[in-house]
Amino acid sequence: MQTLPANAGPAPPGHPAISPPTRTMPLLLAALAALGPFSTDTMLPSMLEIGRHFKAGPVAVQQVLTAYMVPFAIMSLWHGALSDAIGRRRMILAGLLLYGGAAVGCATAPTLGALVAWRFVQGLVAGAGTVIGRATVRDFYAGAAAQRLMSTVSGIFAIAPVIGPSVGAWLGVWFGWRSGFWFLAAVGGILFTWVWFALPETLPHSHRQSLHPVFLLRSYARVFGNPAFLAATLALALNFCGFFIYVMSAPVFLVKHLGLKPTDFLWLFAQSSLGMMAGAWLSRQLAGRWSRWRTIRTGFTVMAAAAAFNVAYHAVAAAAIPWSVIPLFFYVTGMSLAMPSLTLVALDLFPSQRGLASSCQSFLQSGGGALNAALIAPLIWGTALHLALAQLGLLALGATAALVAYRHTAAYPEVGGIFQVVQTN
Repeated sequence: MQTLPANAGPAPPGHPAISPPTRTMPLLLAALAALGPFSTDTMLPSMLEIGRHFKAGPVAVQQVLTAYMVPFAIMSLWHGALSDAIGRRRMILAGLLLYGGAAVGCATAPTLGALVAWRFVQGLVAGAGTVIGRATVRDFYAGAAAQRLMSTVSGIFAIAPVIGPSVGAWLGVWFGWRSGFWFLAAVGGILFTWVWFALPETLPHSHRQSLHPVFLLRSYARVFGNPAFLAATLALALNFCGFFIYVMSAPVFLVKHLGLKPTDFLWLFAQSSLGMMAGAWLSRQLAGRWSRWRTIRTGFTVMAAAAAFNVAYHAVAAAAIPWSVIPLFFYVTGMSLAMPSLTLVALDLFPSQRGLASSCQSFLQSGGGALNAALIAPLIWGTALHLALAQLGLLALGATAALVAYRHTAAYPEVGGIFQVVQTN
């Protein structure tokens, strides 16, 4: 197991001095991180129209999501490793170029099968910005400074869930479902141009890693075999899945259970975005004041209270606005509060291979999302109570994973006590 870097300083240990990020850099990194989920959120309001257009049922149309998320998860394993070898900037630019082309393919797809195929291609490259962006944050900063930058990126990123469904819904109303994909193609082009002119290379040639198969296999084995990394990343993935089941179930949850229209998706996504911004702001304020694990413990406490209320309400009452969506605000606030610290706990275990470690993180998280889309969401979206119970169950698993991560990282001086009260009483 590699040693953790020191909890301080703009230049991460082991790296040559890197110019501090500009004021617009968090916005660019957030936009890159948001591209993957934005590509899902934008099309959600058009799912029913896509089904009508191709005369396909809900299960068949759901494959448009699954075909995107499965390759997204698989390629997440490789984006970071490739960026460790050839550089961050080059990988992001290549991913954005292919992403824009795939979006055009989706917009012109003549059949549902063609749409699924192009979404598969889009999923292969859409995660490059998310994976490499995390490593880029750690290339710039370490310790509390890294947590602040990660929290700033998360706060800006939180706008995407509001913009995506809203833009997708109104474009669908005005111009039809294909216009959403033309919009994504334009977003890809804008980001490509922005990266080309504004994002420097943050990984020096002297710190590049080998792409030799034996070296990569050993590296992946070391990362996935690290109990602390695996547990911290699973905690991240499970917490996120507790919210993501609502994203994947949005057409059923909002239209069927709450009686809303596709253009009313803000009821769900505005709540979640405000929660993400609130949690990210709190995380930024607490960076350097609280230990990472104290911040994580607080995030879990907020999530647990929200999930418990969600179950209690739907056990005695029918789904209704606003009570069915208010708990999601608090759940996402806690999730966003814990997320930057959990992310850094995992990445800091592998300071010389942050790209590969970020890839493994994204693989587990996006794999959980793909499982949500393909299996979990269709099984539980039948009632609002089933959704609430699933959220509580996923959170309980996430808390268990966080406890395991804490116990395996407690030997490091950087780590504070998430469950210290349990151990000292």
